[in-house]
Amino acid sequence: MPELSVGEPKGVAEGVPTAVRPDPQQGDGRYPVAWLHICAPRGAVPTATSKCLCGRDRSAVGRARVLALITDHEAHRDTCPLRTPQEGRTAA
Repeated sequence: MPELSVGEPKGVAEGVPTAVRPDPQQGDGRYPVAWLHICAPRGAVPTATSKCLCGRDRSAVGRARVLALITDHEAHRDTCPLRTPQEGRTAA
């Protein structure tokens, strides 16, 4: 027959309070929506990818195209349907 245990969990000394830490996952309500990954090793051809939760997924190879993708990624912030108010909605 298994033993029933009553009282403090095993390994906790009597009279010693257990510390409860705050949940590290709690935040201020913000979360990432878009990512820009740039890889530019010294002496190699740079590459970049721009991804967004709205479905946008673009990539570029070469210095000029990577710089253009960076500019495009920044501009996407203003046009992304996940970041801009939808039609018919009014600001509070």
